Amino acid sequence: MTSFLFWNLNRKPLQKIVANLALRYEVDVLMFVECSILPGVLLETLNQHRRAEYHYAPGLCKKVEIFTRYPRQFIEPIYEEDRLTIRNLKLPGAIDLLLAVTHFPSKLYWSDASQTAESIELANSIRLAEKQASHSRTVLVGDLNMNPFEDGVVSANGLHGVMSRSIAEKGTRIVQAKEYPFFYNPMWSLFGDATPGPPGTYYYSKSEHKVFFWNIFDQVLIRPDLLSLFSNENMAILTSDGNISFLSSQGVPDANIASDHLPIFFRLWL
Repeated sequence: MTSFLFWNLNRKPLQKIVANLALRYEVDVLMFVECSILPGVLLETLNQHRRAEYHYAPGLCKKVEIFTRYPRQFIEPIYEEDRLTIRNLKLPGAIDLLLAVTHFPSKLYWSDASQTAESIELANSIRLAEKQASHSRTVLVGDLNMNPFEDGVVSANGLHGVMSRSIAEKGTRIVQAKEYPFFYNPMWSLFGDATPGPPGTYYYSKSEHKVFFWNIFDQVLIRPDLLSLFSNENMAILTSDGNISFLSSQGVPDANIASDHLPIFFRLWL
């Protein structure tokens, strides 16, 4: 089983917390955005426990940083843009897959309409990489700066992420004579109070009429061809590294302790 962790570090020096998470959850692939920690510093901290040796897997996309317990040639970039890196994860004895990691434009600077339009470009880039790889065994991970229910995530010509595994397993859907592939979006099952963890990954309160308070901007979406390797029980929003809580006394992410985002963790049967 291969384990993954994604976190928006909010440009904080969180290398000790990251190392604790990597050790506690035996993380194989670490993915970060808004990472201001120098790769050498993070590697030194990650490897101080000597339980496993981590490697830096650089790419041309500087908004995403990836560290892994695998040799870097096992996770080479095959397609990159300013906010997107797509890696070919090819492990010995396992099927290869595409790992797409993104940091989408923020709502602070982009309108909902612009985010939706850009999600179409993101979806096209992923489909292009899948065409080049001759398969659609793809996992999309990142800070989408959109909730699972927003247009850019659910639209057929966008990411086409659905909350139902059975719907996603249909593979594709035809709209106006065009065929669009599904993503399964398991993050829906982590939304709200009736979940094993926090109600979301990002909390935002503002004095205006429409406020969601809790959001799930940090997401993992999975193509139908990989669903046999994924179980919802192997996914979580993390609130602690085992030593300290990332939440304030009010139960929301505390940027004074860690980041304003909470990390997400998941496993695949690879």
